[in-house]
Amino acid sequence: MSEEPDYTLILQNTLARLQDSQIARKAIGILMVTVFVGAAGYFIYDLLPRRHELTITGGEITGNRHFLAKVLQDEAVQQGVSLKIVPTHGTLAALEMLEAGELDLALSQGGLEPSFNNVVHVATLAPELIHFIVKPNITSVSELRGKVVNLGSKSGGTRVVAQNILRTSGLADGIDYVETNFSNDRIIGMRADELPDAVVNVSFQPSFLADFLVKERGYTVLELPFPGSLALRMGWVADATILGYTYGIDPPVPAQDIKTVGVNLHLLANAQVPPRAIQAVLEALYSPTVASRTHLSFDEANILLPSGYPISPGTLSFAARKDPLLSSELLEKLKAAAGLAFSLMSGGMIALRWFRGKPIKEAFHDAEIKQCIVEVAAMQRKLLSADCDPSEVAALKRRLAELRAGILERVPELNLKDPSLLPTLLAAESGASTWARSIP
Repeated sequence: MSEEPDYTLILQNTLARLQDSQIARKAIGILMVTVFVGAAGYFIYDLLPRRHELTITGGEITGNRHFLAKVLQDEAVQQGVSLKIVPTHGTLAALEMLEAGELDLALSQGGLEPSFNNVVHVATLAPELIHFIVKPNITSVSELRGKVVNLGSKSGGTRVVAQNILRTSGLADGIDYVETNFSNDRIIGMRADELPDAVVNVSFQPSFLADFLVKERGYTVLELPFPGSLALRMGWVADATILGYTYGIDPPVPAQDIKTVGVNLHLLANAQVPPRAIQAVLEALYSPTVASRTHLSFDEANILLPSGYPISPGTLSFAARKDPLLSSELLEKLKAAAGLAFSLMSGGMIALRWFRGKPIKEAFHDAEIKQCIVEVAAMQRKLLSADCDPSEVAALKRRLAELRAGILERVPELNLKDPSLLPTLLAAESGASTWARSIP
């Protein structure tokens, strides 16, 4: 049977060959430096201030959301974001464009089935109010039976919400009332005798459409008593109030505060919008200027109220910006980062040592100097012996002179573990030379 190859030994041999090759070490070193420089450049680039160009929709031009989008457009410039407003007819149409990447941001009402995979939650702003704007002879929801009711665009969220409310009130589409689907712009442009009996509009108060129909067409606003069962059936429903005299003083419309249904307004985004752009938009949205110009107060505490969509990473970063600087979670991350840094430093030192090649053993000259001392001692012993003839004495003198000259020439390059060896050698040589000169 053939033995299984020792992969560890193969790896060690391969690394050893690479380490012995100066070209391989340089190539790998250049590659690593390129990677580190690229990573550093990426992080530096990420820290630089950035400008973003995004598209946003607030629905129809005559709606309150469009006005909010206009105010947000003005304020976002200060945060480095250029917003282009794209009017749309209906919330569902806006969500489809958001899903397809044809829009970056959309002001969208709640109460719709979240069936889009490429849409993320940016913020929950505040409840919009459902306005049932009706002709003066209609005083309750039940009196809409047999009437013409405009629910807005078939692709709009208003229609979905209104149908749910009418169905809960016992009114079926096509049986108890006739549905029309005119846009707000179309309603405003219609003659009084062409208008439907009731118009449903979802908006902050005051509603532009309600204001027009009440003041220019003699309509009023119908109360929608809020039943608790509605909230149990539909989690997006909230109790809300339209303040008395909001749309008219003489006659008062409404004559007193009336109940209606509130639906949360959400800011949604395409999932590909950069988190930093989302943060910048939120900085603008929650600025005092937006609150002052819209007369609406968006509570930042409600930013994460669910819309049914996953939360944008930019929203999470924005919501966490006021967290304590050294939270327990951050401390744990710092510990992990410190451990990683030490590991990288250790790995870097090992890599540096590897790239420098095999260590060169330091050369010492102690043995050579010791050999010279032994040689000088032997020559001095010879000079002290009685049988040393004149020719040998002359040869020993020459050798001592050569030895001294050679050692003195090499003093700058000598590397000794024991520095005392050199003085010992020179002293021994000097003694032997003195003795040699005393011999006739």
